[in-house]
Amino acid sequence: MMHCLVVDDSTVIRKVSRRILEDMGFRVSEAENGEKALITCQSEMPDVVLLDWNMPVMDGYEFLTQVRQMPGGGEPKIIFCTTENDIAHISRALEAGANEYIMKPFDKDIVAAKFQEAGII
Repeated sequence: MMHCLVVDDSTVIRKVSRRILEDMGFRVSEAENGEKALITCQSEMPDVVLLDWNMPVMDGYEFLTQVRQMPGGGEPKIIFCTTENDIAHISRALEAGANEYIMKPFDKDIVAAKFQEAGII
């Protein structure tokens, strides 16, 4: 079973994401900021990370750049999931190593389509 780490400071987004991902057959873990997500990745590198951009403590962009430098950090597919919709944000995320980009709000169909585009499912 593939492991997806959901990183978002919103409890509601984490719960909705968990429900969608578990319905898709993923094992899910959660972190409310990039710092806690890095700790999770040190213990067990996930197959997929669904990553918010704007979070306290450590934002998604900083997490992305740091996880990509960790041993095994090039392996997870990282999908940014955010309300930031300008092309500069999207380009910056993709250049830093994100595999795909999902706009909030999202549903199971959108997640499945993006996961398929990224070669996850």
